[in-house]
Amino acid sequence: MLHFSFSIKSRKDKIYLQSKRMDDFFITYAYLVEHTDAPVRRLLMDEIDWNNRMIGIKGTRGVGKTTFLLQYAKNNFKSNDRACLYVNMNNFYFQGRGIADFAGEFYRNGGKVLLIDQVFKQPNWSKELRECYDRYKNLKIVFTGSSVMRLKEENPELNDIVSSYNLRGFSFREFLNLQSGNTFRPYTLREMLENHQELVEYIKSKVNPLAYFDDYIHHGFYPFFLENRNFSENLLKTMNMMTEVDILLIKRIGLQYLPKIKKLFYLLAVGRSKAPNISTLAEEIGTSRATVMNYIKYLADARLINIVYHKNESFPKKPAKVMMHNTNLMYAIYPIKVTNQDMMETFFVNNLWKDHVVNTGAKVTSYIIDNTLKCEIADSSLAKKNKRDKDAVRIVYNNYGDDRNCLPLWLVGFLY
Repeated sequence: MLHFSFSIKSRKDKIYLQSKRMDDFFITYAYLVEHTDAPVRRLLMDEIDWNNRMIGIKGTRGVGKTTFLLQYAKNNFKSNDRACLYVNMNNFYFQGRGIADFAGEFYRNGGKVLLIDQVFKQPNWSKELRECYDRYKNLKIVFTGSSVMRLKEENPELNDIVSSYNLRGFSFREFLNLQSGNTFRPYTLREMLENHQELVEYIKSKVNPLAYFDDYIHHGFYPFFLENRNFSENLLKTMNMMTEVDILLIKRIGLQYLPKIKKLFYLLAVGRSKAPNISTLAEEIGTSRATVMNYIKYLADARLINIVYHKNESFPKKPAKVMMHNTNLMYAIYPIKVTNQDMMETFFVNNLWKDHVVNTGAKVTSYIIDNTLKCEIADSSLAKKNKRDKDAVRIVYNNYGDDRNCLPLWLVGFLY
């Protein structure tokens, strides 16, 4: 009898403590939402089908995934509305309590939308999400994860239930809107090819885009440039976290291999935008060619580099070119090695790969888009001097777009 009374008291205590902890999460959530003020409405906010019950948002570190979740909550719920809750799996509380158990309590108390940040920090997270989906029919879960994650390929239990999206860093369009107070919409590649002069004239009537372009190239891709911290140092820390946590943790690579991955990344960064010599790289970091190829793929998944292949080729074929994922990374790693040509090609590829297939062309500075469209990348000072492929679209840096035969490079930054 005494034992029975003690068990009831313990159970009541447990329920009370769980309820108190849930209150703490709501207090934190309310504070975060009230202090969230996204400077730019991200295009992805309008691309997601919010009717789905299981939504995964991937993205590299620093692109604003947390802010994106909180902005969604702010746009759709009042801060004191307990129908929505944001939690971060970095919280040590979740080391002793699973996602499904926590979600169940939230759901039973009227919860409708659970926002889970950094879901991969929780063991067995994919199985727990599946359990939530099957048990709580009226609960929507929106979670964020690393770009390294392959939600469906590596987690078959989510294959038929999750809608996966990618959040990218700021486009030049988003950066320009933020800095100039404009509200330019994105344009498709077809619109640019068919009407680029009209588009350029419209944009130029409101702002001088070239006055902002160099700043974007240097520090505009990652939203944390708005923070009152040294941008380059912050970016270097972010890059280290991408390798130390995202690649090693998610790909389950031993810590002893981290120096090899970092050295490979540095060698690729200073090697400029060209075809890597896999044998030389393998010798320099002390590993096999196959391992180098895998590491290159991991670095691309982490959005530290972009891989460009010859037409009709893909991994595990040798890349035709390896370049930094975006121009900000180039300046953070080794700014004295940055050339105009590398910068232009990096910017071009980074903007195109979201919705298009990019392959190398016949010339060193040319590319093939979606297997058909030929593009040449050139500086305006060299564009008129160099012999041109009459079938290719010329993408020109330092150009205002007044030449009907040339597409200004900065306009490519309006693709998203």
